[in-house]
Amino acid sequence: MDKVIIELKNITKIFDGERIVDDINLSIYENEFITLLGPSGCGKTTTLRMLGGFITPDQGQIILDNKIVNDLPPYARPLNTVFQRYALFPHLNVFDNIAFGLANKPYKLKVAHFGLENLQNAARAYYNIPTSKKVNVFQMESTISRRIAEEVNRLLKLVNLVGFEKRKVAEMSGGQQQRVAIARALINRPRILLLDEPLAALDLKLRHNMQYELKEMQKTLGITFVFVTHDQEEAMTMSDRIVVMNNGKIVQMGIPKFIYNEPVNRYVANFIGESNIVEGVYVAEDKVKFMDQTFDVVGYKFEIGEKVDVVIRPEDFDVVALNKAKLVGTITSSIFKGVYNELLIDIKGREFVAHSFEHIEIGGKVGLKVDPYEIHLMKVEKNNEHAEQ
Repeated sequence: MDKVIIELKNITKIFDGERIVDDINLSIYENEFITLLGPSGCGKTTTLRMLGGFITPDQGQIILDNKIVNDLPPYARPLNTVFQRYALFPHLNVFDNIAFGLANKPYKLKVAHFGLENLQNAARAYYNIPTSKKVNVFQMESTISRRIAEEVNRLLKLVNLVGFEKRKVAEMSGGQQQRVAIARALINRPRILLLDEPLAALDLKLRHNMQYELKEMQKTLGITFVFVTHDQEEAMTMSDRIVVMNNGKIVQMGIPKFIYNEPVNRYVANFIGESNIVEGVYVAEDKVKFMDQTFDVVGYKFEIGEKVDVVIRPEDFDVVALNKAKLVGTITSSIFKGVYNELLIDIKGREFVAHSFEHIEIGGKVGLKVDPYEIHLMKVEKNNEHAEQ
């Protein structure tokens, strides 16, 4: 995954005087699953639509395979898009919906898609045409139709819709319609597939199932997926890399584990999972003080006496006996989450969230400690550009 297939260089888009996308630089690699993640209005969908050719950037360059494509229309780019609203044709059945884009291409483009020599050889074999005779247009068209049918059947198998060929799309569930939309996009053999929140309309269980199915499809097909979502769990589950966006800018990018464990600021820490964030002071090498207690930390270098933001994930707190605790508080809420109890704990007037496998009654005292490698430190930002919303 080291060949760059897409480059966005200093991409900016302005609507009504507002910078919706603000000087973005991003390289996307061949065969990777990359996710643009952020809240509504952060610029992720606008970025995807510029990449797809539906919007032209005001500044910067979009480069595909080392060629600037700013002015190329969507159909001239080696990509296809699956939108949140699948835009299927209700009057066509599943087979015809999937085949539509390829079947309605001009004859020359269909020949180019399958390859002239391959089509001619297939026609000669099917019609038993000797090499001394030419393959006529009727025979070529018929061969193309058979090849399209083969492609549709291959994709029906890929998206688990074998047997649904004649079904009207209006008679299908949301998850089935989504599969049809993906197959319709894939029949053109794009090198890049753009997906704009395609799971948003599905119920929770189906959405989880489709997350795994999409990831498996991407591995099977070996093409680049650029996925847009506001759902951090979705991004963590599916992505090779996550690009976290806010206010039209890229805030942080990296593999999911790195983004989760090493957020660069409060915005990322809060957006990617739950976090306890508290002000602290780096009091000595590998030591930080917060909530009037000094804790050991690992792997951070700050100036002695420098203020820092301390991040502890709820699952990283250990609930311990009061005499072994570094922090002691009162339970204000306890919610059973299936595997663990989510505890809200008041410690000196400040609310913390911790996960515990044991049930503790509301109003009860609880002790907490945390291992040094579970404490994450961040520089305190001098402005609130990416502060917690």
